[in-house]
Amino acid sequence: MLDTPAQTDRPTVALLPWGNVLEDFLEMADMSLEEFLGDFVGSWFFGYVEATARVGVRTVPVCVSRQVRAPRHERHGATGVEIVLLPPAWAYRRLSPHFLNPYGRNVEQVFGEVPRPLRPALVPLREMVLYLPTPPLVLAKELRRLGCDAILCQEYEYPRFDLCVAVGKLTGLPVFASFQGGDYQRSRLERLTRPIAVRSARGLIVPTLSEAERVRRVYGVDERRVAQIFNPVDTDVWRPGGREEARRRLDLPAGARVVAWHGRISVVKKGLDVLVEAWRTICRARPEEDLRLLLVGAGHHSDELARLLSAPDIRGVHRVPRLVHDRAELRDLLVVADAYAFPSRLEGFAVALVEAMACGLPPVAADASGVREILGVDSAGTLVPRDDAESLAQGLLELLDDPQAARERGAAARRRVETAFSLDHVGAQLRELFFPAS
Repeated sequence: MLDTPAQTDRPTVALLPWGNVLEDFLEMADMSLEEFLGDFVGSWFFGYVEATARVGVRTVPVCVSRQVRAPRHERHGATGVEIVLLPPAWAYRRLSPHFLNPYGRNVEQVFGEVPRPLRPALVPLREMVLYLPTPPLVLAKELRRLGCDAILCQEYEYPRFDLCVAVGKLTGLPVFASFQGGDYQRSRLERLTRPIAVRSARGLIVPTLSEAERVRRVYGVDERRVAQIFNPVDTDVWRPGGREEARRRLDLPAGARVVAWHGRISVVKKGLDVLVEAWRTICRARPEEDLRLLLVGAGHHSDELARLLSAPDIRGVHRVPRLVHDRAELRDLLVVADAYAFPSRLEGFAVALVEAMACGLPPVAADASGVREILGVDSAGTLVPRDDAESLAQGLLELLDDPQAARERGAAARRRVETAFSLDHVGAQLRELFFPAS
């Protein structure tokens, strides 16, 4: 633990991630706080940390954690960056034991079974619950201690952003927010606070054109305050090469034709039912070929995925049933593949797709939000309709049947990532947004 925050002459940005408390993310990722503070880098905001460091900007993640009772400064093991842990506000600490699901949409979802006469009294509290975890005065004090020059909040469609704007006014700091998939509100109170907050923000980072159009339409934001900046990836870590050795470690034959997918297992959101159906079609179309489907990941729907994969006409499935947080290990898994399947129905920003492209895999991707922007105008991959297993199968078969074309498309995918998603490129864009002409 750091006794005092590090002092630096570099401009400093405080980065506040989405979620009531950090533990909500940790539990979903099956990770301890110690692991998070150690070698974990598998999150978009560590990409921001590394990208801004390349251009002389210090980015400090500031997280609300129920495991601390006073502000705590830690040094992240993998990147060396300072991480600040803040205690939740007093009201949230007192009330949180009574929440069934603080992210619920109604009284019953938040509090569980409640006698009918009491429900109206709990409606105002349900409206406020997502505003409660962030301690604004403690946050303001820590921003001053850190010497911050700007605030960056994950998701403008989230109550923490509204509070960050208020803290920005209190401290005189400009506030920015990034879009990572949140495009809806959970309470009626947000209808009052959000338009004011969005119009007060210095800038919004919105990588997808459809979301940028929505923000301009709903909030009347000047397009000059909406920046299309993608989430960065480290192209030195995510790179092609070493396929033969990686296949030997996984006991995959050198001549097998391999399709890969990785991520959190959510069957409907990630379109894994579509992928299984497409794989069934591929297996039927090429009954004599050695076909392999590599699935890397875990999640609440793992059992449902296993049930889908148990059909008798599904073959060649190789599962790594865990979330792989080590980037080098995950890269070594991805590079065994000849093609990458991305069947998602819903996405905020498809980081997994970018990681696969950086590894030189030619993708066949469903037209979820942001995918067109990732592939680019030169189409560094094959775009297919969502919920269309036949088109997904056909796109993958074209790559599996023509290894030379697959390699060429994989090289194009890699070039796309190098030009639009590298740490240096994104870092320069972020610095210009936060500190123009500085």
